[in-house]
Amino acid sequence: MISLLIPVVILAQAMPTPLRIAASSLASVEVHLNARRIGNQWYEEDASLSGPSRIAISYGQPHARGRKVEGGLIPLDTVWRFGANMATTLHTDLDITLGDLKLPRGDYSLFLLCVRTGYSLIVNRGTGQWGTDHDASKDIGRITLASRTMAEPEPSLSVYLVPDAPDPKTGYADLRGALRIKWGTTELTTTWRVDQ
Repeated sequence: MISLLIPVVILAQAMPTPLRIAASSLASVEVHLNARRIGNQWYEEDASLSGPSRIAISYGQPHARGRKVEGGLIPLDTVWRFGANMATTLHTDLDITLGDLKLPRGDYSLFLLCVRTGYSLIVNRGTGQWGTDHDASKDIGRITLASRTMAEPEPSLSVYLVPDAPDPKTGYADLRGALRIKWGTTELTTTWRVDQ
């Protein structure tokens, strides 16, 4: 009887594990400046400084896998975690303006609110929390996002920090760009810029 069980166990262990598509993955997008601002002056990167300045967004990247995104995975009239798992984070080594909201250098959590009239990005001073642990008392402000329908759907939540080329006359002080968020058939955008 024991000899009959052994081949069954061996066969079960030898069978390949089926491939599975992850429910989410970890993603990050960054803009690097090869200079660091100290006071009112920009210094090129060198050994005496701690490296380039950066603006970074890190998030759990959910995948739609055929599910409804708008009004489904992104709920209506509810603050959404803006990703998967841990709260989405914004880190900036520089004072920036995101949309019309001024943010001093530091770390923040980002959430999204989808209502029938549009989308808002919520910037929160809390960090290190699970994505569903939104504490509204720590909200710094909300940024209205422009929305457009894309012709081709984006199967995974994708966030982009797209810099504009700085004016060579003003250098780093004129660094600006767009924050783009794509998922499903929706693209959301706002602007960002490095503050003086």
